[in-house]
Amino acid sequence: MKGPAQTWNWLKERIKPEWKTAFLSAALLGLLIHMPMLLSDIPNHDGLDSMYFDQNMITSGRWFLMVACGFSSYYTLPWVIGLIAIFYLSLASAALVEFLEVRSRACIVLISGLLVSFPAIASTFAYVYTMDGYMLALLLAILAVLLTARFRRGFLGGMLCLAFSMGIYQAYLPFAVLLCIYGILMLAMSELPFREKVRRGAGYLYMGLLGVGCYYIILRILLKIQGKVLDTYQGINGMGSLAQKGFLSVLKQMYADFFAFTFRGNVLYNNVFSALALAVLVCLTMAAAVSLLVKRKWWKSPWFYLVAGILAVGLPLATNLILFISPEVNYHLLMRYQWVLYEILMVAFVERKGGQAPLRAWALLLAAGVLAGNYAVTDNIAYSNLAKRYEKTYAYCVRLLDRIEQTEGYYQGIPIAMVGVVGDEEFPVTDITGQVTSGMIGIGGDSLLYRGDNYELFIRHYLGATLNILPADAMAEAYYEEFYRNMGSFPAKDSICIVDGIMYIKTENIE
Repeated sequence: MKGPAQTWNWLKERIKPEWKTAFLSAALLGLLIHMPMLLSDIPNHDGLDSMYFDQNMITSGRWFLMVACGFSSYYTLPWVIGLIAIFYLSLASAALVEFLEVRSRACIVLISGLLVSFPAIASTFAYVYTMDGYMLALLLAILAVLLTARFRRGFLGGMLCLAFSMGIYQAYLPFAVLLCIYGILMLAMSELPFREKVRRGAGYLYMGLLGVGCYYIILRILLKIQGKVLDTYQGINGMGSLAQKGFLSVLKQMYADFFAFTFRGNVLYNNVFSALALAVLVCLTMAAAVSLLVKRKWWKSPWFYLVAGILAVGLPLATNLILFISPEVNYHLLMRYQWVLYEILMVAFVERKGGQAPLRAWALLLAAGVLAGNYAVTDNIAYSNLAKRYEKTYAYCVRLLDRIEQTEGYYQGIPIAMVGVVGDEEFPVTDITGQVTSGMIGIGGDSLLYRGDNYELFIRHYLGATLNILPADAMAEAYYEEFYRNMGSFPAKDSICIVDGIMYIKTENIE
């Protein structure tokens, strides 16, 4: 058995320079970009519920999330959780570079930059309490494809990696699928014998089918052991079916969503600089593809047109695979990280197949660099807005708590019924980042308050007071009662009243 020093030396001898470059660039850029989240306690609305959360979300299909997040404890510790998450993300960058077989140091840094800066990561980091688990899921999804590509029976290890990745968060399945498609395309372009191409390509299929099957079997076993059933949240209980929407309807939804997010999602590009950079990257990729097409005379082969047609039809479906699994899902930015792969794969393809012309190399460097830089700025605009949301919410709740405690008839523990929104008539929108953060869930907007329990949790954790906020259904009947309709919205003098022993607080104008 080797000692620690011998093991370290053994590892150093086997770590490729490309891995080091990818890991270190991802770690450094990740820290530089996301430091505001790591050094601050700025929760979003869901974070208020998760100051301590054991992450037992098996009813959402996330049967391994509890273990994945356990290394950092179940407390919200941004610095600890953030370092672990960036460590996983850096390993994911190294694994991705190895799979893509990128050797250019500049391209490796660009790929790492895109991977750690894409706004979906910022939205994930806003849910700080779970981001280490999610980054482990990403790493496992990439490892699943890498193992399949590198070893003869690698699909067996890949199967387990994919199953455990989905057991943490199912949203990284499309990430693995797109990587598999790229791997198969590179096989098709290689000089390997046809039989070997088929064998290796089949490995990706085996890994995917067996991995999803393994995930589902483990899920059913653990649900049975714990005596639970899948929740209705995000349509997770509809996994494996098309619900009641119909096959063609779901396909139409998948295509419509793909093109809507790609061209109008305000994420892939959100200004003229990022739009031009993305256009240059697309043009470089098309030029490299046309060069190969002419050089290898693919245009003479019917197989080329068949493959091109399949890609045109299949890529939007592969990207939006989550909508096929759960058509009713609220498809937010955390689930759209796979879009960054289009940019990363274009960089890798141009680097491998586009030749070494200086002009092309400079264009690639500038285009991908501008995109990564733009994403980094976008992330920090979002973090700045999240910090301001916290400050606005703090100031609002200080005023509200003071009014509550000064209301005649108030006593500690009095039942309080209220909704969660903040009235925009009395408190007009002040967020100036909407053009940038509108599509970034968990970060945009003015306030952290959406439900009555948001008030209770924020006041408890940040103001040190305990309120007895009633469940939302307590407002079901009172919401349209005459006395409630006649109340003014906070901070109006008549925005708080006590009726039949219950304190009612009106925060918005229902008219």
